[in-house]
Amino acid sequence: MARKGYGIYCPTSKACEVLEPRWTIQILCELWDGNTRFNEIRRALPGLSPPLLSKRLKELEAEGMVERVENRALGTIDYFRTEKAIELETVFDEMARWAQRHVDADIALSDRDAGMLMWKLRRRVDTEKMLEGRNVVRFHFPDSSGKHDTYWFVAERGSDVDLCIHDPRLDPDLYVECEVGVLTGIYMGRRSLSRDVDDGKLFLSGDTRLVKNFTKWLPPSVYANVEGIAAAKSNL
Repeated sequence: MARKGYGIYCPTSKACEVLEPRWTIQILCELWDGNTRFNEIRRALPGLSPPLLSKRLKELEAEGMVERVENRALGTIDYFRTEKAIELETVFDEMARWAQRHVDADIALSDRDAGMLMWKLRRRVDTEKMLEGRNVVRFHFPDSSGKHDTYWFVAERGSDVDLCIHDPRLDPDLYVECEVGVLTGIYMGRRSLSRDVDDGKLFLSGDTRLVKNFTKWLPPSVYANVEGIAAAKSNL
């Protein structure tokens, strides 16, 4: 990555010269999360333009941190982290834990793009904890800043979860309505589901089994139980 450095021999500064270009860390984290294809990364990072994503991926390839793998038979291209990038997992993990403790919840939960949240949550659904057969969950976010404010999960045990932005014309088993920051806060462990339900900030209506097991089939983030987490003030 040809760019002007800090002119400092400090190893930390040298690492920053590689990782600081905008979106570089986020791309590496998405690859870590299993989003290995161009369009998957785009959907996970809606603020990142396709040209810049392409540029960053090429830069990461040049740094030996990403390997581009083309399957000509299937017509697919995947991007995989090399060992050089995998070594950063512990660094990114500690950064996330630090943020959970020290970044104010009002800032951490200020993003309102429901699409980005739903794309992330679809990978977290544990279909084995849902009902037998097909499950349809409708989410509505009245404050969404993205292109859509309503989404559907269509899930079945043993299959990947389908995320729909258009009505699948299936009767929902569960309706979920809240602001984007409320569901984000519950997922990140910064808000209490039961308190938000009691306070009327989260509405769950439908099959009582899906309601009761909400945090089982949609489990919290691995960072939700960080000790000393900065909780949302309205949930204190």
